[in-house]
Amino acid sequence: MELEKRRSNCGGLPSGWKREEVVRKSGLSVGKTDVYYYSPDGKKIRSKPMLARHLGESLDLSAFDFRTGRIIHSALRKSKRPRGTPYDSTRGIRHDTSLVLPIRQTASIFKQPVTVIRNLTESKSKTDLKHGPQDPPKQLFWEKRLQGMKACDSGDEFLLPLDLPRNVQGVGPELSTENILQSISAALHLGNAPVTGQANNKATLAKNPGVNIDTNQPHIQQMIVSEDDIKRQETKVMEARRKLQDVMKGHL
Repeated sequence: MELEKRRSNCGGLPSGWKREEVVRKSGLSVGKTDVYYYSPDGKKIRSKPMLARHLGESLDLSAFDFRTGRIIHSALRKSKRPRGTPYDSTRGIRHDTSLVLPIRQTASIFKQPVTVIRNLTESKSKTDLKHGPQDPPKQLFWEKRLQGMKACDSGDEFLLPLDLPRNVQGVGPELSTENILQSISAALHLGNAPVTGQANNKATLAKNPGVNIDTNQPHIQQMIVSEDDIKRQETKVMEARRKLQDVMKGHL
């Protein structure tokens, strides 16, 4: 392909930079002009992003026209920026941190509408869920905020802490017995689902408790209540009622 090259000084760049125009004289692209720049040390620059990477922060290229090699003064007035504002070297333009990402990366700086195409009727986009009913986020291991706090009676006497049954094993990072009891109490009084404990095993929960914990269940391992357990508990309740009845009769 026959080419015609014209090289000259570039007024829009620092001293020593050369601008080269290459005009194609033959072929399908005859008459097309390619523009290149040469640094003082002879490096060939083929695009504005490459030029921005080469110059770094030493020169504001937001008003520099790569095709003509000139500074567009009207754009320079609009592109004044505080010292230290970063550049997007991959595109050779100023990085405007006031834009909220993600936006469609087109020539326009304004947000472009996006057409939503659904393959399934039950599919929902993020916009559909934004203003709909949503469950409030639940804080994990909120019981740890109650550490150091103890219940007391009407006479300001601290109540003795309770002990967990042997078959109730707590799970969670650095949870005390009081924290586990608080978790069970909250599940019983505030939750609507049956209290069964965590479905994942102890090893899985220890590996990543923040991901594998079930916020709707207390911080105990899943346990099974048998018929014998129920009968033993019923016997204890009947015995406690009998003792209470005897005490009340003694005061009458």
